[in-house]
Amino acid sequence: MSIPATAVSVDTLTSIMEAFNNHDLDAIMEFFAEDCTFDTSRGPEPWGQRLVGKEEVRAGLAARFAGIPDVRYDADRHWVHGDLGVSEWLVHGTTTAGVPVEARGCDLWEFRGDKIVRKDSYWKIVDA
Repeated sequence: MSIPATAVSVDTLTSIMEAFNNHDLDAIMEFFAEDCTFDTSRGPEPWGQRLVGKEEVRAGLAARFAGIPDVRYDADRHWVHGDLGVSEWLVHGTTTAGVPVEARGCDLWEFRGDKIVRKDSYWKIVDA
């Protein structure tokens, strides 16, 4: 079985993470297709909360940056296979309520050409 060629690379995923760490919504959203979806790590359904379309995804990411103003992703590694990608990372920051956040997580990415059509995000649950 051959894997189709794709415009996506590890460099693409590294650039996406850099845009997230810069809290640059415009740069982040340049990676997303108009019909994208984002399955958040929390929400009312088994897949979290599903945000549909660039407007909803942008609003969800803006809420993340507002809720954890110093959020940062590091200790990362990425890989790509065809039109699928994976990014593992350590997220950390402090919520606006003063609660520290530190958790391992990953994003599962699906691409159409060089645009993200699906971001599926997972965080480890940290029990204090």
